[in-house]
Amino acid sequence: MDLGLRDRTALVFGGSKGLGRGIAESLAAEGVALVLVARDAGALQQAAGEISARHGVAVAGFSADVADPDAVLQAIDRAEAALGGRIDILVNNTGGPPPSGVAGIAPEVWTAQFNAMLLSIFRITDRVLPNMRAAGWGRVLTVASSVVVEPSPALGVSNTLRSALVGWSKTLAGEVAGDGVTVNLLLPGMIATDRTAFLDRSAAERQGVTPEVMREGRSRTIPLGRYGTPEEFGAVAAFLASRQAAYVTGSMIRIDGGALRSV
Repeated sequence: MDLGLRDRTALVFGGSKGLGRGIAESLAAEGVALVLVARDAGALQQAAGEISARHGVAVAGFSADVADPDAVLQAIDRAEAALGGRIDILVNNTGGPPPSGVAGIAPEVWTAQFNAMLLSIFRITDRVLPNMRAAGWGRVLTVASSVVVEPSPALGVSNTLRSALVGWSKTLAGEVAGDGVTVNLLLPGMIATDRTAFLDRSAAERQGVTPEVMREGRSRTIPLGRYGTPEEFGAVAAFLASRQAAYVTGSMIRIDGGALRSV
């Protein structure tokens, strides 16, 4: 299927590895020119070179920490210059906090995580939206988590803050739909990334088992019987960016192998 994305442009945060890399690969396969933003300059340049060579599209990488608003806005300025002045597709993707509950979390931890996980996304999107609205076409994809549907006892800060993205994304979708811009949330379940491996190790330490045992046990709770891949996750994101998905907005899309039990 031709997704109608050839010659579109995309700005992908966290695009050097994991879920962001999966999205970047899928968009590049459809002929989308990319700018990747992440903290590790070396990993960015390696990812940009590999994606460009594999798919034959222009890919640039600019280093910035989403917790630093000035650095992020500078990266967007550079991205627009690299992409010929326009960004058609925005992929918001931030890291997650360490495992914890919510009782007794220090105020400064809440503030730091709010700035990194929420305020950065609000600022980035507000910076990119005016040109999308003026062009009459745009896609805003935000990577959240399945914990916004089914909170995890081990991820209290993530449960709390990522849930705020639901109200933000749904409200924004209604505000910009008339301008041809769609806004959707992606809800990953257990996808085989470095972040998931870290969470498996943390849970394994708490329970006194090996990470392999932890992963096997978690896989058995997933109807498909395995973790997903970044490529599978990216394919869903590419579809949501497509012309065929122009009537999909304000939605939360689960990519979890059926793990969530709620309807």
